[in-house]
Amino acid sequence: MVRTVIQYPTSLSVEYATDVRVFDEKLFSLIDDLEDTIKENNLDGLAAYQIGNYFNVIVLKDGDEFIEIINPRLIGHSGSVITEETTAYYPNRSARIERFESVSIVYQDRNGEDRTLKADGDLAILLQRKIDYTFGATFIHKMSKEEKKRFENGLSAKTDTTKNQTQNDYCPRTFFRDKILLVSNILTVLLALIFVISFFFDDTSMLWHLQLYGAAGVVGLDIFYFFYAQYEGKKYVSCDSCQLGNIVGSVAISLFRLSIVMGLSYYFLGSV
Repeated sequence: MVRTVIQYPTSLSVEYATDVRVFDEKLFSLIDDLEDTIKENNLDGLAAYQIGNYFNVIVLKDGDEFIEIINPRLIGHSGSVITEETTAYYPNRSARIERFESVSIVYQDRNGEDRTLKADGDLAILLQRKIDYTFGATFIHKMSKEEKKRFENGLSAKTDTTKNQTQNDYCPRTFFRDKILLVSNILTVLLALIFVISFFFDDTSMLWHLQLYGAAGVVGLDIFYFFYAQYEGKKYVSCDSCQLGNIVGSVAISLFRLSIVMGLSYYFLGSV
């Protein structure tokens, strides 16, 4: 199925892509959608984040073949080259980016088998650009200070020509919901710090109770985020990042982190 490719000014998720653990029909459907979307839009590749999915999946087009890359990890690089790059996120815009001339990665295929890939030239540049998306970034984060200023000035000029668009057609770069998620993530980090500090105390009962109150706070914030994000998304119907899948993915990641912290805390503190 052909999916919508997220474009500026719709903001990408700030979270890292989630590694694939289950290789099932859901994953295969995602890969097929990426390939269909690449062919329909005559693109050279896509990361799952570019169609609003949070999995760590990339599909590249190499000639008439597709390279399906799951859970990529950069393990080597060499050389340096300045390239003139374009990306689907900023249509009709280009920028000069410094990249590695060649890269090596390890990844898994759709069957979960471990693979390696050494890429040079255009394929190496494309691969690096798509890996950027798995960190919630675009090539603007790789620009020099001067190039970034020039590029952002061009974006501002383009935005000024479309100020008369309706609110339904407008999509802000930042949302209030992102602040809610940030507070939730900070609170989870504080809970992890309390867990570490507990090893220096003999009586940890008070720390455990602090953990419980903090965990309740994180859950409450995540619930608030879940409902508020949907409300906020209805105000900007053109924003692909407002899709329910993105919202659910962000909440799932937050709760997964909390469960790890609280599981360890219960084992070492709650059971004392």
